[in-house]
Amino acid sequence: MGVDLRELIIEKKVLELSELRGKVVAIDAYNALYQFLAIIRQPDGKPLMDSQGRITSHLNGLLYRTINFLENGIKPVYVFDGKPPEIKKIEIMRRMKVKEEAVKKYEEALKRGDLKAARMYAQATSRLTEDMVNDAKKLLEYLGVPWVQAPSEGEAQAAYLTIKGDAWATASQDYDSLLYGSPRLVRNLTITGRRKLPRKDVYIEVKPELIILNDLLRKLGITREQLIDLAILVGTDYNPEGVKGIGVKKALKLVKELGSLEKILKVLPQASFPVDPFEIRKIFLNPEVTNNYKLEWREPDEDKVIEFLCEEHDFSRTRVENALKRARKAFKELTVQKSLDMWLS
Repeated sequence: MGVDLRELIIEKKVLELSELRGKVVAIDAYNALYQFLAIIRQPDGKPLMDSQGRITSHLNGLLYRTINFLENGIKPVYVFDGKPPEIKKIEIMRRMKVKEEAVKKYEEALKRGDLKAARMYAQATSRLTEDMVNDAKKLLEYLGVPWVQAPSEGEAQAAYLTIKGDAWATASQDYDSLLYGSPRLVRNLTITGRRKLPRKDVYIEVKPELIILNDLLRKLGITREQLIDLAILVGTDYNPEGVKGIGVKKALKLVKELGSLEKILKVLPQASFPVDPFEIRKIFLNPEVTNNYKLEWREPDEDKVIEFLCEEHDFSRTRVENALKRARKAFKELTVQKSLDMWLS
C-alpha cells in the first residue's frame, strides 16, 4: 500500500519510455508482481494457471514487460523484499484479513453470476507465495536480467541502489522510496500502456511519471526528515491509519509550522499509534540494506526459458519463442550501446 502522497506531488514529469533509454532502473519486484497478478486475469477474475493449477499471471507479466523494457533500452534490475521489520507485523495481519474478506466477496459474486464484481474483488485477493517469488527469480535469471535480494524492505534497497548511483531511479507505484531517500522515483513503469479505470468502462493511456525528491522537497519547503514525519502523521505501512483527523495538507501545515514530530505530538495529545512512531522514522532514515549484489545483463538462455515456461508451466511455445527473438535483439542493441558509450567516454 505505502504512504499516499498524491496530493503533495505538485510537479511531476510525464515520460516516454524512450526517455529512459540507457538508464538502470531499480524496480520494486513485489509491487510489480502484485500488479501483474491483479491485472492479468480471466473474465471471471481467475488468474492464469498452468495444467497443475499453479498461478502464472506473474510470470506472464514479468516476461513481456521485462522484454518491453529491454526493447526500449532500459536496463531493469528487480529488487525483492526480505524479512519485514518487526513493527510491520500488525499491518501484515490486517492485510491478510482484507484478502480473506475479498475472497468471500469474490466467491459470492461468482455464485450470483456477477462477473464484473467478481473480477473487481479477485484483484484484491492476490497472494505472492514463496514458490511464485522463486519462479520469478528463476525466470529473470534465464532472461539474463539481474535481481537483488533485499534483507528487509525492497523499496529501501532499491532506493539504496539509486543513492549509490548503481541505478538512475527506483520504480514503484508507492511513494515510500522517496522516504528512503531515493533521488528519483518513476511511477507507472510496470503498467504503462492502455489501462481500464477501476469500476469504469473507460480506458486511458498510462505513461511513466518521474518525481525528483529534491524538487519535491524544495516545492514543499521541507526536509526529507520532515517528509517522513508528515508520512507518519498521514499513515505508512507501519501505521496505516495515521492520526485521526490529519490529512496530507494539515500534516504539511503542522510540519512546516512546528518543525518535527516531537513538537507536533505535544499539540496532538489524542494521537495514538499501533507502534512507536519514532521507530518508524528510524526505519526510513536507516533502513536495513545490503551491498551484496552484482548488476549484470546477459543474453537470455533461450533453452532454459522455453523449458521453464513451456514445458513446466504450459506457456505457448510460439509466443515464448517470438518473445525471445525480441529479447535477443534488444540485448544485442544494449551491448552495442554500451560499447559506444565506453568508446565515447
